[in-house]
Amino acid sequence: MAAIACASSSGLIFDKSRKSSARSGVSMFQYNGLRAVETMHVGSTGTRTTGFISTSAKSRRIKAMASPTVSAPKRETDPKKRIVITGMGLVSVFGSDVDTFYNKLLDGVSGITPIDRFDASEYSVRFAGQIRDFSSKGYIDGKNDRRLDDAWRFCLVSGKRALDDASLSKDVLDKMDKTRIGVLVGSGMGGIAAFSNGVEALLQKGYKKITPFFIPYSITNMGSALLAIDTGLMGPNYSISTACATANYCFFAAANHIRRGDADIMVAGGAESALTPVGVGGFIACRALSQRNDNPQQASRPWDKNRDGFVIGEGAGVLIMESLEHATKRGANIIAEYLGGAVTCDAHHMTDPRKDGLGVSSCIIKSLQDAGVAPEEVNYVNAHATSTLAGDLAEVNAIKKVFKDTSEIKMNGTKSMIGHGLGAAGGLEAIATIKAITTGWLHPTINQYDLEPEVTIDTVPNVKKQHQVNVAISNSFGFGGHNSVVVFAPFKP
Repeated sequence: MAAIACASSSGLIFDKSRKSSARSGVSMFQYNGLRAVETMHVGSTGTRTTGFISTSAKSRRIKAMASPTVSAPKRETDPKKRIVITGMGLVSVFGSDVDTFYNKLLDGVSGITPIDRFDASEYSVRFAGQIRDFSSKGYIDGKNDRRLDDAWRFCLVSGKRALDDASLSKDVLDKMDKTRIGVLVGSGMGGIAAFSNGVEALLQKGYKKITPFFIPYSITNMGSALLAIDTGLMGPNYSISTACATANYCFFAAANHIRRGDADIMVAGGAESALTPVGVGGFIACRALSQRNDNPQQASRPWDKNRDGFVIGEGAGVLIMESLEHATKRGANIIAEYLGGAVTCDAHHMTDPRKDGLGVSSCIIKSLQDAGVAPEEVNYVNAHATSTLAGDLAEVNAIKKVFKDTSEIKMNGTKSMIGHGLGAAGGLEAIATIKAITTGWLHPTINQYDLEPEVTIDTVPNVKKQHQVNVAISNSFGFGGHNSVVVFAPFKP
């Protein structure tokens, strides 16, 4: 699942130029094996060690070090490199309207229901965040709609709704330079239903009965390709597949395309639909899923002592990311600002997080570096928070290592209501994060009954809270040890 489905080099993910970081005084990491040492550029005259994280040569264990008070790093000021969000689109268990989606989250509604897409009666897990009554009318023609894997249906609808939200209709796009508009919508599993159906046809009827759409609709890059084909967008186009971290990886890469001058606009996010017999069965085999069949709506309970695994979900979340210069010239409505992001790897285990939290904590710090943000400025975390025994606490411990004072921070778990959308999770949660910024309200983390004592951060338990977001981070982590963090804030001209 950790592959990049494109013909270009993986270097596209990373911003090769770090000049803006050095210029703005943002701290930079130097790595010596697993030892992370950070220095803060205070000016042209010298440096100061802040020491967010350090490890001793003997123990290789993280030591939290006091961070002295420093002036806030300077954020990007070049309008060609500032990235703003001008549109959002989604497909979710609560429908395909962004406002309806967020209002359901604010109300603490659970979208977890029994699976009826296939006969799951003999499965040890029989519930999910299953999307029902989905309609692609007006976005996909009937013939293609019947052929497509649901992942690509969700991708096309969410992508086109995001373009509509950004006032980028077909007529408007036709007047633009489409070579300057790219698509980067990833998927952790790809067209798993299309793949399963192809294998079934082979085994039951022979290879001659395999549909010619088997390969195209199975591969993970097809979501981005189909959206570009339908809209004529000819800029950077590929997909990233890093399991449940996929969408955040896509946001990070898309932003760097804009900052490097490859594109003016990027359509970015994640799409997923793995609610198939083999998809659910596979996660059961990994022993990753909650088995709370008697009470599905209380199954996803991040940070609760009685959590027993995540709840599989599905959907898509897409953002329109645009340079401030381009958005201003066309008079676009600016919703929020993307300040930066980062990606790292635990280099530890296929499914378990590092116990020392180094991969996650370093990813958070690197994202703040990229954003030009001091830790003290962050007061909201949309957590990965899948409701797994190891993952929930590993994330919290990493957050506490980075943010020395968490008294002003609120942290919530979107997955408590919609389940884990895998490659789409970061897309849906980015939208939830941005809606928190624009509305001033944080959705609750539901099913908080008996919180782990290590969780000393306000998790917005069970009831929404009003909160003025200054800077927000959204975390996504995936099988393989893939870590990703993106940073959003209210837009200020």
